[in-house]
Amino acid sequence: MSASSAFNDEKGGSSSVGEPEYGHDPASGGIFSSDYKRHDDLKEMLDSNKDSLKLEAMKRIVAMIARGKNASDLFPAVVKNVACKNIEVKKLVYVYLVRYAEEQQDLALLSISTFQRGLKDPNQLIRASALRVLSSIRVTIIVPIMMLAIKEAASDMSPYVRKTAAHAIPKLYSLDPEQKDQLIEVIEKLLADKTTLVAGSVVMAFEEVCPERIDLIHKNYRKLCNLLIDVEEWGQVVIINMLTRYARTQFLNPNINESLLEEGGEKTFYGSDDEDDEDDEEKEKKEEAAAMVKRKPYVMDPDHRLLLRNTKPLLQSRNAAVVMAVAQLYFHLAPKAEVGVIAKALVRLLRSHSEVQYVVLQNVATMTIKRRGMFEPYLKSFYIRSTDPTQIKVLKLEVLTNLANETNISTILREFQTYIKSMDKDFVAATIQAIGRCATNIGEVRDTCLNGLVQLLSNRDELVVAESVVVIKKLLQMQPEKHSDIIKHMAKLTDNIQVPMARASILWLIGEYCEHVPKIAPDVLRKMAKSFTNEEDIVKLQIINLAAKLYLTNSKQTKLLTQYVLNLAKYDQNYDIRDRARFIRQLIVPTDKSGALSKYAKKLFLALKPAPVLESPFKDRDHFQLGSLSHLLNAKAGGYQELPDWPEAAPDPSVRNVEVPEWTKCSSREKRKEKKVEKPFYSDSEGESGPTESADSESDSASGSESRSASVSEESRSGSESEESEEEGEGEEEEKERIKEASQSSEEEERKIKRKSKQRKSESESESEEEEEEESESESSQSEAESEDSESEAEVKKKKKPAKKESKNEKKEMSLLDLDDFEPTPSPQVTPVNTFLSNSLVTDLEGLSLTDTVLAPATIAPSSALKSFELLHRITGEGLSVEYCFSRQPFSPDAHMVAVQMQFTNSAASEAKSLHMEDAKLQSGMRVKEFPEIEVLPAGETATVVMGIDFCDSTQAANFQLCTHTRKFFVSIQPPVGELMTPVFMTENEFKKEQGQLMGMNEISEKLTLGDKCQNEHAIVQRVTAAANLSRVPCGSDKECRFAGRTVTSGSLVLVTVATKEEGAAQLTVNCEKMVIGTMLVKDILLGLTQ
Repeated sequence: MSASSAFNDEKGGSSSVGEPEYGHDPASGGIFSSDYKRHDDLKEMLDSNKDSLKLEAMKRIVAMIARGKNASDLFPAVVKNVACKNIEVKKLVYVYLVRYAEEQQDLALLSISTFQRGLKDPNQLIRASALRVLSSIRVTIIVPIMMLAIKEAASDMSPYVRKTAAHAIPKLYSLDPEQKDQLIEVIEKLLADKTTLVAGSVVMAFEEVCPERIDLIHKNYRKLCNLLIDVEEWGQVVIINMLTRYARTQFLNPNINESLLEEGGEKTFYGSDDEDDEDDEEKEKKEEAAAMVKRKPYVMDPDHRLLLRNTKPLLQSRNAAVVMAVAQLYFHLAPKAEVGVIAKALVRLLRSHSEVQYVVLQNVATMTIKRRGMFEPYLKSFYIRSTDPTQIKVLKLEVLTNLANETNISTILREFQTYIKSMDKDFVAATIQAIGRCATNIGEVRDTCLNGLVQLLSNRDELVVAESVVVIKKLLQMQPEKHSDIIKHMAKLTDNIQVPMARASILWLIGEYCEHVPKIAPDVLRKMAKSFTNEEDIVKLQIINLAAKLYLTNSKQTKLLTQYVLNLAKYDQNYDIRDRARFIRQLIVPTDKSGALSKYAKKLFLALKPAPVLESPFKDRDHFQLGSLSHLLNAKAGGYQELPDWPEAAPDPSVRNVEVPEWTKCSSREKRKEKKVEKPFYSDSEGESGPTESADSESDSASGSESRSASVSEESRSGSESEESEEEGEGEEEEKERIKEASQSSEEEERKIKRKSKQRKSESESESEEEEEEESESESSQSEAESEDSESEAEVKKKKKPAKKESKNEKKEMSLLDLDDFEPTPSPQVTPVNTFLSNSLVTDLEGLSLTDTVLAPATIAPSSALKSFELLHRITGEGLSVEYCFSRQPFSPDAHMVAVQMQFTNSAASEAKSLHMEDAKLQSGMRVKEFPEIEVLPAGETATVVMGIDFCDSTQAANFQLCTHTRKFFVSIQPPVGELMTPVFMTENEFKKEQGQLMGMNEISEKLTLGDKCQNEHAIVQRVTAAANLSRVPCGSDKECRFAGRTVTSGSLVLVTVATKEEGAAQLTVNCEKMVIGTMLVKDILLGLTQ
């Protein structure tokens, strides 16, 4: 039965029996078509034995729910199919149950055992759906079962199930808040998860359940910063907002010095005459504080820098919420000099929908009050379009007014003149207010603005005139004596203007400055007394005030008028006006009963009043976190968490240090070598990660170590990239000492290894039994490990030599972390053949690998196994040809970059000069370290250089221009996926443990038939290492080849297994956190093995 016919049947069936939703008239006979016949066909289909019919029925039911129809009466029939073996049916049943489990709790409880069985289903989608249904049943009696299910799901192998567990935590917490302590334990465990799928969900659960438990974030802070770029957009917003609050409690204010200076400056700027005689003691204290600030320059915490650097690329996100989250993070956390980067991203969002524009402009308006300079270059982006809705226009006006200064005010005022002609009256009123604010803020244009506003008084539109009057009133208060003509002009308007606020403003002005218009003021009062009874309340109050002021200054002309007005007011309907009249009568008309205040009536009424300060309505909004609902509403919304104040003293940064397993702790080469000498090869790994440990502890330690290593490498990058001169100055001396120590220890190791290799040749018979057993068990892996160590140490030695010459650039060129990164460098990098040479040959070559013939990474010649690619053909390059290959060496300036070796050949008759690269056009997140310029390349000569590219674990091309002194050539380098990796050395146990954590969606398996030339182990290893930069992992089985590596940028593990079977059949398995890389790698290796 097709879907369309099914829907037609449903419609037809329901119309023939009459749908009970429309009600029934008993007389019409509709009473006999009772409800039990509704959806009979669906119930029959659900009861049938055919999976196809059940699937069709479930599709129709889910479609009904999607159309908003009630399908709750089908609950019993659907629940029966929970145990169905067909996965598609099961998924749809779970979708239905999530919708109705809360309504039909009793029926849902009957099938709770089925849900519990579903939690152990081999399919991760079923396990996740079962947990989702279980957490949707809102009955307190099953809280213990839900808790148990969440705990089990939290340690599930599938990240999708762990994500669902994180979603279930807030549901359980809202059902039973007493479970908080147990839920916090689960949150703590999930926070240690290293997959990007889980990160956003668990941080959301953390924010819902225990946002105050900031200590849970310490150990996971660096990992969250590093994962942020790969988390889904919804998760990015949640994590960024949480990390903003975290950073405000853990780091010092980066603008502390500037804010102290600003406060001092503001006090002196606004200080009045009364404050001039400040105590000398206070001045001395300020000077001391300023001296303290100068003595202790602010140094940014590396973790603070890590957060800022890792969030910056997200400003290019397609999601407006993510961009807004990063913008608020930078506004609240970044040094003033760095906040400017967010301006361009926010301006980009102004091209989006009006709803997004509204939120962005609200935040921009707040930012422009404190950081005006940030948005000044983008002034034209805030010009108003005729198609903008009113609320957007008003917000853009607000921003333009905030950005106005002496240099751009003429441009802005010209814009405002155009806006006044608009048909949108609210917008025109807002423009007039904006002109007023510009006039008060910038003294130079005050007269110009006043004249412009006075011209508007002759406008036909009453609203425009009224708004102008209100603004002029505020401006005149600043310099009333200069502008008596304007006051006279406004007095004439009382006959025409009917808007109450405008009339009240004119009357207040005339009363306040009646000395400047002594002839006109009494006449205005006379006219107002006539129309007193018909005026609005606000105007009546100002008429009474005008009468009182004129009585005190010109009682001869206005005494009777004042009494008349007060008598009218005495019997007014509004009690405010009646009270005001009684109060003023007693104050200004002296009688026997009047008190002492009447003597001071003139001072009370005609006291000098300060001019009103026209301020932005966004002035005090920045105490709310930008981007939050509370900021948008300018009122504290439910669930809003205050942004903490910066701490006065920096909390201990060591709380964020992650304890790493022993084998990664010993960073110096000496300790590692001692361990290898003292313990047998396998006992080392078994002792540290043996099978006795629980799976939970293993995963925790693994994720901890990985996040630590990632953060350490990030810190090293931040050290080299950071532009903080203070940090560089302090750290340079320590770095030199470390490098010296490391290079000295590496020299000692070389001597030890030389002695050891000589002893092996001469005294091989007199070795102990333990060493013989060890050799017999893992001879090949032992020799590989030693050859790797020796080679990497030789590389360290080579790197040490130029370090002496370049003392200033030393920190950028090389850091201690780079030295440690050489440890896992496998032999295939220099000569891929080493991996599969015979054991005896490896031992023979061991001593040779330490000689001076080993090339430093910067000048390594491409091995025959490394494939070369053409970058520039000699015809296109007019005699200059360029080839490149991926040298598979660590790129010393930055361990996160892939080293690309380029060979320039000049086939032309003349020499080529100034060979360099320019104008790198890269995808977001990618970086390039340019190769050193080749000043001259003579005709017929060849030159080799090395450049570094951070491809961000993607195969997207890096585009740039190759330039000579005369020409520019557009070229691009696109990496094969196998070159985005660096080899990792690991034992068999470690390989199995890591593979166990990368199952489910992270595992890709393919069956294949090996090619004719690829039937033996030697050939398989050669093909796999040629396709990908991986190292061989020791394996007890003859029929399996294992390889391991990590992606260069993020350090994600890549594990490859090739299991051979009979008659040339084989199975290829790739385990990788990044599924895209895994999929592409499978294709490349398949191609290599089947040819």
